[in-house]
Amino acid sequence: MFALRTSCALRTKYRCGAEAMSRQAEPPAVGTRSDRLQSLERGLTVMRSFTTYRPALTISEVAERTGLTRATARRVLLTLVDLGYVQATGRDFALSRSVLELVKPFAAQQDPWDFAKPYLEALTERTGESASIAVLDGTEILYVARSQTRRLMTLNVTVGSRLPAHATSKGRVLLAFLPEAELEAYFDRTAIARYTDRTVIDEGELREILAEVRRQGWAVVDQQLEEGLSSVAAPLTDQNGRAVAALSVCAHAGRVDSATLRSDVLPLVVENARRVSAVWNRH
Repeated sequence: MFALRTSCALRTKYRCGAEAMSRQAEPPAVGTRSDRLQSLERGLTVMRSFTTYRPALTISEVAERTGLTRATARRVLLTLVDLGYVQATGRDFALSRSVLELVKPFAAQQDPWDFAKPYLEALTERTGESASIAVLDGTEILYVARSQTRRLMTLNVTVGSRLPAHATSKGRVLLAFLPEAELEAYFDRTAIARYTDRTVIDEGELREILAEVRRQGWAVVDQQLEEGLSSVAAPLTDQNGRAVAALSVCAHAGRVDSATLRSDVLPLVVENARRVSAVWNRH
């Protein structure tokens, strides 16, 4: 039961619901990879290539992010446009609002991260900044819970948003606590992109940072993803000490400098991560 709960909690409620429906609709015996519909797999891969940070992509960019040929990416995108799930503007493509119809059957299901909301809201009340929880999904972090600050933030993320793991504090925490083989697989398939002048893109330097994060048990990121945006994160761990998610507070560097982030905000994040982990393990 614990393993099943952990698996579902590492996904959003929409993805867990989809998997549950799949198990009901299909026989329990699973065939080989040849039983999979490659066209459907490619379509979903293309849809997942769009993120909050990159909501609009060209055909070439989709091909690069998915590993598909440009011709295949073009055919998939045009098919999705015909189906109404993608809209085209000039050379750019973006997901349309029709994709929300896909999650409506599961939107009313209980949110597995609902229990953490009071802790996030308390952090936001205490610090005046946004607090959130994310899990690692491939090379990105996936937001599963969030408490929004009323202050103006240039980076607008919500539950379900994705951001590159290497340039975020939550992502660095989750990468740092990966088993060695999984971390190697991450570096093998990841193009470490630059987002600001401060973004660490050297693999050797990033590995050193992740090793330090693992030793100290938390991560601080200063304007790695966006100018003026800083954050601090700590892991949420299961009963075996594995990092199943990460909790962070994000602040504007103009309001909270790096020293204050470490001295005042970091202890609150670490303590609340410990409390959320304790509740998580009692579920």
